[in-house]
Amino acid sequence: MNPSRPLPALLPAALAACLFAAPAVHAQTAAELAADQDTPGDVLTSGMGYGQQRFSPLRQIDTRTVSRLVPVWNMSTNNMLGDEAQPLVHEGVMYYTTGKSTYAINALTGRMLWKHELDYGPDIGRAALSGQVNRGPALLDGRLFRTTLDAHVIALDAKTGKELWKSKSADYTKGYSMSVAPLVANGILITGIGCGEHGGRGYLEGWDPATGRQLWRRYTVPAPGEAGSETWPATDAWTRGGGPAWLTGSYDPALDLVYWGVGNASPWNAQDRKGDNLYTASVLAMRPKTGELVWHYQFTPNDTFDYDGNNELVHADVTVDGKRRKVLMQANRNGYLYVLDRANGALLAANAFTKTTWADRIDLVTGRPVESAALKRMRETGEQITVAPSAFGGKNWNPMSFSPNTGLLYANVLDNEWDYKPAKQPYEAGAPFIAMEAKWRFDPKAGGTLKALDPVTGKAKWQHPWTIANFSGTLATAGDVVFTGTMEGEFLAFNAKNGEKLWSFQTGSGIVSQPITWEHGGRQYVTVASGIGTVYLYFAGDERLATIPPGGSLWTFALTP
Repeated sequence: MNPSRPLPALLPAALAACLFAAPAVHAQTAAELAADQDTPGDVLTSGMGYGQQRFSPLRQIDTRTVSRLVPVWNMSTNNMLGDEAQPLVHEGVMYYTTGKSTYAINALTGRMLWKHELDYGPDIGRAALSGQVNRGPALLDGRLFRTTLDAHVIALDAKTGKELWKSKSADYTKGYSMSVAPLVANGILITGIGCGEHGGRGYLEGWDPATGRQLWRRYTVPAPGEAGSETWPATDAWTRGGGPAWLTGSYDPALDLVYWGVGNASPWNAQDRKGDNLYTASVLAMRPKTGELVWHYQFTPNDTFDYDGNNELVHADVTVDGKRRKVLMQANRNGYLYVLDRANGALLAANAFTKTTWADRIDLVTGRPVESAALKRMRETGEQITVAPSAFGGKNWNPMSFSPNTGLLYANVLDNEWDYKPAKQPYEAGAPFIAMEAKWRFDPKAGGTLKALDPVTGKAKWQHPWTIANFSGTLATAGDVVFTGTMEGEFLAFNAKNGEKLWSFQTGSGIVSQPITWEHGGRQYVTVASGIGTVYLYFAGDERLATIPPGGSLWTFALTP
């Protein structure tokens, strides 16, 4: 409980203990993490399972009953900078993070059990250019792990909030920061760094979860002589080549492979870094114990539009060309939906899921994009062109979900383009390093759509339009309900099969987070964070968001009895 809030003097001690005592917290084992998707009483991993399907087998809340959904509790996160994290739930305790704070909460009552606060320097906003946010914690063996904006990884006692260890990853004054939710895979704690807009050199790290000792570091931009270095010019461009790893990867325990998306090359202007620029805008398949690279696939060679490759990497069994395959799926910012073989990275399908003008198609034989005439012209002349998608992407970081029941992906897709022109910019350590001029173009009547996508064709079975770009994640359930939120603060439920809007609730601020569902004592709950933020709010200049109040809070819902 919160020690700063004393109990009423007349409340009997025994009754107080009954009402407010913290539920017992037992160790979280590797086996529990691996079974997360199939044990809906807990939510132990980012993505609600190692495969990041964000799908729950719970069905108490379904298309018939969802209209009876009501709030159970609401708790302020005391945060004005955007709430993007996915909560975790273990044995009745909910864990949640913001850029500065970590909370343990009684999941049934919403009462805070403990809070851990970080203290940053006044210049932290320079490193965290895209927002002072955090995307969630990780759990193992009674420890709660998180990353910090000043590029540290910390471990807290999950029962008390006491800091157990704190390890420095990088110097934040050089433009490095961390907002990623850590991943625990085969006993190793894995994190990625953010640095893509500051001319850093990206990497992933493996840590000993018991001590915080660094076990390995894999750079995402190779040094001269290393594999992939031939895709960079014979200059020092690789030393500030980007390749951030700021979104959580997924894990296949059967193959013992971690899949992690790597972001843009730096700077955005690619004229001074000719070549494919491995391993930027790629997915890496690695051994969690060592960081060994097993295979890679590059989505956007020589990325010049900040398309990245960071978006979530979803596992599923999907039929491709009549054969059932174990696949990895990503709806990339570049506007193409990719389906890869999880074992070897072979490209199985790649189709546009929104308007794309930078490439005509993806060649399934070579795996490479066939660049449009406009992009080729810009590369040759440096002239301004209009390109879709913009850097906001066909889909941004906000995660999609996959329902094995319907075989569909549910994603908030963006409809946008921009005017883009390469520019010259000298490199300055720690300062933003982008080297381009751009102007976003938005249709005020067509900000994007919620789409139910066929993963193999990229075509939508149904879609629901938004007038303002949507940066909320989605959640799918066995009750055939899809949950998502909006920048205007609505939390909504849709029929997963036909897109019918079934229910909505106004949360008071914009939703840019990742909803979860869980059950306790035979009752199903749904939790979502509300608190407007994201790069769209900061950089798009969308005046319609001026009336949306900031301020974070957690909401938990259940059916009326």
